[in-house]
Amino acid sequence: MTDQTVRRVLLVTHVGRDDARELAREIALELSAAGIEVCALEAEARSVGAPEIEPVSVPHAAQGCELVVVLGGDGTVLRSAELARAFDVPLLGVNLGHVGFLAEAEVDDKGSVVACIVDRAWTVEERTTLEVVVRVDGVETERSWALNEASVEKASRERMLEVLVEVDGRPLSRWGCDGVVAATPTGSTAYAFSAGGPVVWPEVEAMLVVPISAHALFSRPLVVSPQSTIAVDVLGSNNAGAVMWCDGRRSVELTSGSRVEVTRHAQPVRFARVHSAPFTDRLVAKFELPVDGWGVQRRRAGGSR
Repeated sequence: MTDQTVRRVLLVTHVGRDDARELAREIALELSAAGIEVCALEAEARSVGAPEIEPVSVPHAAQGCELVVVLGGDGTVLRSAELARAFDVPLLGVNLGHVGFLAEAEVDDKGSVVACIVDRAWTVEERTTLEVVVRVDGVETERSWALNEASVEKASRERMLEVLVEVDGRPLSRWGCDGVVAATPTGSTAYAFSAGGPVVWPEVEAMLVVPISAHALFSRPLVVSPQSTIAVDVLGSNNAGAVMWCDGRRSVELTSGSRVEVTRHAQPVRFARVHSAPFTDRLVAKFELPVDGWGVQRRRAGGSR
């Protein structure tokens, strides 16, 4: 993109929050003053009520944009990823939620975020996504994708889900469980983390398999190759209540005999980075981990090694 090209940004806002709508108005005004066009989905544009914002419709909302700026929590970022990924546009999240692992900046960073957008002072980080295929009797019935995770879960509280998990065409284990999560490194701090999975640094190329409340001697979370194929077969005759979720947003009902295959998708989601802080620092900040005394111990050890 050259300086003579019209610059355009898609603004995605959690309009259920007053602070998000106010922040959207401020950012739209400042970007517009800098000569950058701002657009938003029609309903969000009406809710924010800023004259600088041009209403656009799904699914082409991000077309022609250089950036998708997200104001909200991780749920809003996941919703925005569906818009941005279609046109390979980077996402820049400003966290207004609680933990907000997918967001790059906090609400107090608004001034620096706007400056970075105006100056194009961001770098792009690609995040692994998953391709998810549902088959019944060998016939493909659904195809989707996920940024965080794909999960196969029981839909009825009173019933246990019985599954057989396979990796690279070989059976791994049969579990009676509440479900199974297949996650990316990005999703390792989301549902997979809540289910007891490990935290995986975003630059690691891998996929995770995390059973949920499995009744088995071997039910540890696993880290597999990004070239692997993970398959979950729904067993038994009482599994009509099974469901497959992608990022907690898109769902497919599963019956006994359904098979869910998960592989690495060829198309990543691109995130815009405006800070150089390493993932370790983000992890410490988001989870408020105790690191008191680190500077003293580091000096005693003679600095970094």
